[in-house]
Amino acid sequence: MPVSLLPRLARALKVPIDSLVDEDAPSSAASSRTRRGPPSRLEQQLEQISQLPRARQKFVSQMLDTVLAQHAG
Repeated sequence: MPVSLLPRLARALKVPIDSLVDEDAPSSAASSRTRRGPPSRLEQQLEQISQLPRARQKFVSQMLDTVLAQHAG
């Protein structure tokens, strides 16, 4: 399998990329959190975005890219 497919596969399986290549890695993003307490608002939003259909996820990603590019410039 080409390495370039790992991010896509990880998203499809809803696991961190590390868990695909390291058998000792945690199997979910939630279990890999090291911070105590409730998830931040951003973490909650990311979880909600991950539940959207792929087309909507792409739209959100493009919006974030636009905002981040404006901030960097």
